[in-house]
Amino acid sequence: MEKKFLKLNDLDAYKISFHLSNYIWDIIINWDYFAKDTVGKQFVRSIDSISANIAEGFGRYNKKDKIKFYRYSFGSLKESLDWNEKAKIRKLLTEEQYNHILEELQRLPKELNWLIKFTNEKLTI
Repeated sequence: MEKKFLKLNDLDAYKISFHLSNYIWDIIINWDYFAKDTVGKQFVRSIDSISANIAEGFGRYNKKDKIKFYRYSFGSLKESLDWNEKAKIRKLLTEEQYNHILEELQRLPKELNWLIKFTNEKLTI
């Protein structure tokens, strides 16, 4: 029987956050300079940080390090929720864009918790 190894792209948390970061990029790239320079840069950094921390954690050797980076993703997730609210209030997002981003962000805590639990239970190191 062939042993199957988990890959980064097998993780739902990574796939959701990666696609969402590109969705947000495509929106923000069209904003005017002031909006991009203030809200846009921060929003992109926080949303990019979710998948980047998952990727970094996935590449770490021991489970304590892995989980530390998965937890960092939670902080970036909360920050992204804040920027999404600000972008809506400041009329930088359409209602449809705001709702799509919110729905995707709300899916992530469950996926991140699963990833942490899986790592804790399945890894021995």
